[in-house]
Amino acid sequence: MSLHSSLVLAIVERTAFCTSSLEILTHPTMAAIGKRGAVTEAAGFNADADVQTLRGAMKGVGTKEAPIIEVLAHRTIAQRQRIKEAYKQAVGKDLAEDLSSELSGNFRSVVLGLLMLAPVYDAYELKYAIKGAGTEEACLIDILASRSNAEIKAINEVYKKEYGNLEADVCGDTSGMFQRVLVSLLTAGRDESDRVDEAQASLDAKDIYEAGEARWGTDEVKFLTVLCVRNRNHLLRVFEEYQKISGRSIEDSIKREMSGCLEEVFLAIVKCIRNKPAFFAERLYKSMKGLGTTDSVLIRIMVARAEIDMLDIKEQFKKMYGKTLYSFIKGDTSGDYRKILLELCGGE
Repeated sequence: MSLHSSLVLAIVERTAFCTSSLEILTHPTMAAIGKRGAVTEAAGFNADADVQTLRGAMKGVGTKEAPIIEVLAHRTIAQRQRIKEAYKQAVGKDLAEDLSSELSGNFRSVVLGLLMLAPVYDAYELKYAIKGAGTEEACLIDILASRSNAEIKAINEVYKKEYGNLEADVCGDTSGMFQRVLVSLLTAGRDESDRVDEAQASLDAKDIYEAGEARWGTDEVKFLTVLCVRNRNHLLRVFEEYQKISGRSIEDSIKREMSGCLEEVFLAIVKCIRNKPAFFAERLYKSMKGLGTTDSVLIRIMVARAEIDMLDIKEQFKKMYGKTLYSFIKGDTSGDYRKILLELCGGE
């Protein structure tokens, strides 16, 4: 069994229901997490009927994937938790384990991801990114740069319950200023108010300019202090002020002053502050353009954003690249993997 498979089985077994407090915190109703998802609450939802459909799909020789897609890609995360519970009551087995033994490849990864609560999936993805040979820094950046304080706190809570200390694991696998930025994001301490302090915004812009463009060498701590702590509205003003002072965008300066993972994480933070759906649209585009597909990125974003802001991501994708996300996925994937991703995408 591969490392990925064993990790999947371990987490789906131990997090079938997660803690009741986390369940209530994350899903007080059967509704979707966000209001701009392609996946919405299924009308006339009947968990027992869905269990029968899934059992039928796994009976006999060979698995019928179509009913599995039909059920799981058209239910919210909260509804899937009910299905998992009803399945265990009816069969005495874990749905994720049964599906894992019946399915394979990228299709299985999508299906098992859909069965997890949002913070459970994020925690699992982070663990998988850290564990094994080499670290998938892109995963650490994608998740930690884009989640809210509440989301990061929930991820920390799940990770602690399932694997240990997330900060310690991140520190054990990263180094330097990149590590310090990730640790800062993990504290979930960003100001989330709407308040803009005009004087402070000017000072922040000046500090960043003097820490980078205006000096020999770069004082990255100044960038960290501003980009990881200030609220969104305030940072948008900082970016405007920075453009006036330096004559270039904050993104251009980060590209000029930094490199590698540090450049990537700071750019991700700035892009998420400016326009989070556009950030994810770009990540999806880059995962599919050129030769080969970075399936880990494609799966992670499609599963994680399906019921949050997929409609906005699709809109941004079309605007930025002149083609639909749907057409890109269709041209870059195949089989049941393609079918389930297209359902999560929600049409052209």
